[in-house]
Amino acid sequence: MTHRKRRYPIGAEVIDGNQTDFRVWAPKAQGLDVVVEDGANSKTRFHTLTAEADGYFSGTIHIGVGTRYRLRVDADENCYPDPASRFQPDGPHGASCIVDPTKFRWNDAEWPGLMLKGQIIYEMHIGTFTQEGTWRAAAEQLTELARTGITVIEMMPVAEFPGRFGWGYDGVDLFAPSHLYGTPDDLRAFVDRAHSLGLGVILDVVYNHFGPDGNYLGVFSDDYLIRGKGHEWGDVINFDGSSSGPVREFFITNGRYWIEEFHFDGFRFDATHAIRDESAEYIIGAVGRGAREAAGSRSIILIAENDLQEAKMTRPPSEGGDGLDGMWNDDFHHSAIVAMTGNNVGYYSDYSGKPQEFISAAKYGFLYQGQAFSWRQILRGTPTPGVPAEDFVCFIENHDQIANTGLGKQPRFQTSRGCYRAMTALLLLGPWTPLLFQGQEFGASSPFLYFADVGDESVRDATRRGRAQLLAPFLTLTEEETMRRLAAPDDPEAFARCKLDLSARDKNRELYDLHIDLLKLRTEDSRFRQQGSGGIDGAVLGPASFVLRYFSEDNNDRLLIVNFAERRVLHPASEPLLAPPAGYRWETLWTSDSPRYGGADAIVTATPEQWMLPGEAAVALRAILRPGNVERVCVV
Repeated sequence: MTHRKRRYPIGAEVIDGNQTDFRVWAPKAQGLDVVVEDGANSKTRFHTLTAEADGYFSGTIHIGVGTRYRLRVDADENCYPDPASRFQPDGPHGASCIVDPTKFRWNDAEWPGLMLKGQIIYEMHIGTFTQEGTWRAAAEQLTELARTGITVIEMMPVAEFPGRFGWGYDGVDLFAPSHLYGTPDDLRAFVDRAHSLGLGVILDVVYNHFGPDGNYLGVFSDDYLIRGKGHEWGDVINFDGSSSGPVREFFITNGRYWIEEFHFDGFRFDATHAIRDESAEYIIGAVGRGAREAAGSRSIILIAENDLQEAKMTRPPSEGGDGLDGMWNDDFHHSAIVAMTGNNVGYYSDYSGKPQEFISAAKYGFLYQGQAFSWRQILRGTPTPGVPAEDFVCFIENHDQIANTGLGKQPRFQTSRGCYRAMTALLLLGPWTPLLFQGQEFGASSPFLYFADVGDESVRDATRRGRAQLLAPFLTLTEEETMRRLAAPDDPEAFARCKLDLSARDKNRELYDLHIDLLKLRTEDSRFRQQGSGGIDGAVLGPASFVLRYFSEDNNDRLLIVNFAERRVLHPASEPLLAPPAGYRWETLWTSDSPRYGGADAIVTATPEQWMLPGEAAVALRAILRPGNVERVCVV
């Protein structure tokens, strides 16, 4: 039975001054000791825990905050970190450290939390966002992010992982914030500072696999993983097999822990399609439910990455869904890349980048809702009727997609300036929830490569070969040629090249202003901020041009005209969506071709004879009352 003073069923918790209570699930052990390190005297002390039912061991020891300890199984000469360690000061192979979360003084008691609608998400990798690569340094930049219009930070995984640098998706100590970025209280201070500025913070969590290096779970139990039923990242986690109850408890507790002890505003669940679970309640739904309970009156948002595009993830449990709030929409990204670059190799081969794809994305979210998907040779996706527009998180950059270019190039270097500005406008004014990747808002030129400081030679080689196999089709090279061309993931120089140069905010002022102005327009305009795909329709105007119309009950309509090609004359202009409401005319609200952004100041012009669309531009128009004596309509 769990100690009455404990907050969580596993891990080490300070319960009263210098009293720390331990509880570990170790069904593989006959006996379990806590090995306490006394740094001052270079001595160790052994404390035997009491066996409970179902493979748990527990006990209270007279030690306090900052004490380092390990666990010993069956008097083995080897000692191991706590599977639910709260901090690993020397990394996953070192000792665990006692932490007391109640010592941190929060200032966000009035923070209400988040709802997904209306948010602008900003994906951040702490190790490369600043030159220092720490939570403290990143916190100093939050004021500027809030000023630009960002509302939510999506922090890439921070659970302890091996090596000096990495993306964080090979975490092995899921309760321990990485020592590479600072202390647990540094992370708390980051979140507290964000909340003071009106910014939410959600955490990217990896519940589909454990990293291979520094993972000692097998010492305590053979039931964490299901051997022989793996995917590309390793063995699957045992969420529905024999002895899966404590495993599920481990992950549900982890979700509660991040919400309660670090005040995160929700999660982005990585690669949920790689999670195998046939339980009555899907583990991600269970984690989400536990996280919402932990948040209490504070609202949190839960977003899934799901390559199968299963719409049920955002439907309520009462309708057989998993109760999440949103899903990443890779379809939008892939269409955008094909439209901007003409590159339709690899997984882009199932996209045309033509106008109808963007109209469909605005109206229906996912493009694939059960049709044939040749790249995977599957029927991909499920129908999305009734799923709100804001549930679809759209982007033209994220950590995966930039790195999957092989050279880590952002899309703006693969297309024209005008086309990139137009696509940015579509992203930030569309009905979905937009996501920006760090540095995108000011046109960062530093690449974002795949980097992972892996010590194990076999893991390192397997990682390099796996990356080469994935990227060879995109580079039109053989796997061996790709291996030679790609930077080695464990090369410190590759990691260093990915660090942002924040001074580029001034160097690339035009692109920075473009993003700031668009985010302001999205937030302040009475119609664009509504989102809602139900009031949106669209029409193809040409091979690379289209219009989205945002209807309003009071005739406060908006048009977003997007043209990815050269200037186009519409004659005839036989598209009813271009007609303003009766008694109104169209007026230019904003254009991506403004000189402020490096454009030529071309505008949409409408006359009784024809419409003229500027080349490689997006133009937002609003309906205004027509003066009674005006006969010609000129959008200026």
